[in-house]
Amino acid sequence: MNTRSISMIALSLLVCATAQAQAVTGNAAAGKYDSAMCEGCHNAHGGFKTDFPAVYQAPKLNGQSAAYLAQCLQDYRSGVRRNPTMKAVADILTPQQIANLSAYYAVAKNQQVK
Repeated sequence: MNTRSISMIALSLLVCATAQAQAVTGNAAAGKYDSAMCEGCHNAHGGFKTDFPAVYQAPKLNGQSAAYLAQCLQDYRSGVRRNPTMKAVADILTPQQIANLSAYYAVAKNQQVK
């Protein structure tokens, strides 16, 4: 390999690393807009349970870490976590929507944007 090839590879790696380092910043107010799709299962009255497609506990989202919530959605999207409903939801969300929802739910319910 010549010096020019090595330089081009190094530059490519630097550009990729820089692009990945630019994290998407969540906007809690914008997250409120997309939260309607989450509320039916995750903030339903009566114990946070759902019975479709099987009975399972849907965890409360309010007050969870934004980083944790974003990672969960990414894990559903990639298949690391398995739930057909959550996969379908995660697949349609943009990175900005994931960041917004994560920011919205990271705030305790009594402190959320009205």
